[in-house]
Amino acid sequence: MEETITWGDFSKIDMRVGTVIAVYDFPEARNPSYKLEIDFGAEIGVRKTSAQITEKYKKEDIIGHQLIAVVNFPKKQIANFMSECLILGAVEKSSVVLIQPQMRVPNGLKIS
Repeated sequence: MEETITWGDFSKIDMRVGTVIAVYDFPEARNPSYKLEIDFGAEIGVRKTSAQITEKYKKEDIIGHQLIAVVNFPKKQIANFMSECLILGAVEKSSVVLIQPQMRVPNGLKIS
């Protein structure tokens, strides 16, 4: 287990539900990755991110799927691309399984 955090620390993390609206190859990335565009609803809008999920997911299989992402991290430069959020997944070595809501919910719904 990692370092213990406080409830105050946890409350600073803004996790939201978003729907994947576009997926692109990302050959410039160091590790096999996709570029994703995710719709987080009217309040947040569309954000871009990159994800090392090519081992378990095909591009066409994740379009339209909802997932969970942290939306209040600062932007991060990855190769020639600016990542604007961080999608969440269960990680085992290089294999990632995306965390998704069990039912369809409104985009932008806050996770707590």
